[in-house]
Amino acid sequence: MLKINKYSFIKNAAVLSLASLSLSLLSTSSSFSDGHIYGENNPVTVKGYKGSKTDSTAYTGQIARQLQHNSLKKIVSNGNPNDPSSNTLNKMMNYFENKDKTKTMAILDPKSSSKFPVKQKIVGEISTGSNLAGKADKRPQLSWPNNMSGSDVIRFMIKKASKISGGVDTRNGMNYPQLISKYTMGAVLYHQACDNYLDEKMTASNKPNNKPYKKGAAYTGKEHSWDEAFGYWGAAAHTMTLSAKQSYDVAKKKDLKAADFNKDGVVDLYKEMTYGHAYYASAFDKGGKTNYLKTVTKAFIDGRKIITAADGNKLSSSDLTKVQDLAQEICSNWAQVISEAVHKYAGSVYKDLIAVEKALSSGSGMEKAMSKYLKHWGELKGFAMALQSGVENKSDTFNRLNRMMGFGPLMPNLSQVVGIDSSGNYLKDQGSSIGYYKLHMIKIQKLMAKEYALKSRSNDVTGGMASLIETLGTKKSAEND
Repeated sequence: MLKINKYSFIKNAAVLSLASLSLSLLSTSSSFSDGHIYGENNPVTVKGYKGSKTDSTAYTGQIARQLQHNSLKKIVSNGNPNDPSSNTLNKMMNYFENKDKTKTMAILDPKSSSKFPVKQKIVGEISTGSNLAGKADKRPQLSWPNNMSGSDVIRFMIKKASKISGGVDTRNGMNYPQLISKYTMGAVLYHQACDNYLDEKMTASNKPNNKPYKKGAAYTGKEHSWDEAFGYWGAAAHTMTLSAKQSYDVAKKKDLKAADFNKDGVVDLYKEMTYGHAYYASAFDKGGKTNYLKTVTKAFIDGRKIITAADGNKLSSSDLTKVQDLAQEICSNWAQVISEAVHKYAGSVYKDLIAVEKALSSGSGMEKAMSKYLKHWGELKGFAMALQSGVENKSDTFNRLNRMMGFGPLMPNLSQVVGIDSSGNYLKDQGSSIGYYKLHMIKIQKLMAKEYALKSRSNDVTGGMASLIETLGTKKSAEND
């Protein structure tokens, strides 16, 4: 297993991001052509291959999971409390647990439209052998009650969502569409890429490059492992030809011209769409302070070139080191993207709590304030849980993050989820004041900025820390977790 040094991890990411940003500012999308498309010029290098394939690139299973995640988020908002037959639950679980062997699993997002026509309508058109459940993090999740595995956390949330109208539990504060989506992106996509394919499978003896990934495959162990990690990243193959805004608009289904790289009039969901964390990288990068999207995507392209150039032979010690360094660059920037999201939504929650305080004071506007609060808290919690699904062992940081955030949002009556009983019901207790919970959001932002050397820092509210502490009137205790 690759051992990543925490301090070099962050320092290198910051330096590389700045260097890449400078390069980006000097270039336009039109300057990228040959050699800047992922999967370009990857011939079959497996010795003794007897099949008919001529291209060794393959990450269909990963894109199928991107689509299953998108579709799951869409359907989770269709919870029905009056469904004793469990049809709603079964539909949701279908996108989490099942493989589309019969090619009947409809892609719910993105759906084809006149402004953004897509090539595939069924998940099985891309891959019939993929599901989310089988790839979810199996480790105990300390960010959720009862130390459940990652896959069991998602199952638990889906079951809860299926019985709640709109998928939002207003009593306990759980917005399941956001919680499930953001955590699944971490527990499956980020986890598989950075704690598996770019970690264990990038060691010399695991999935070696002089053997096929599996018997009869048209790709070597290292080729396919690298490709699979790229699929989990979620960038379109032609991302290096796009600006961050174009990539963002592709994910939002707003820019057909940018998406349709081969100009056939439709968007190929396998190669031409932006998903998952690549979308969030695009969102931060379009602000101009960061270059996560192209830093990661270029590292993927460069690493694949090194592996392909080995021509089906074992990677030399030098080449393996280069590939491992690129893997570290990818995962350090990927972690920064997720921590930027934690930072952003901590700021949103802080602002929402101000609105909740105003609603409590005025006696009006609470429903609107709570709707925003629970949505943003679900995003905050989901991304915070996702951040803990990678290869890093940052137990002190994660413990502080979990402690300040809690298992559930602080409700207007100051109750907060503290656990789950043996029947699956939430246990609640009295939390802190709204003022202290706001302070926790500021401290979460400061923690993320420090530990991950953040540059975007969207929605920053840390400037209000001193005045809030003064208002709370207990400086010493307020400054400690």
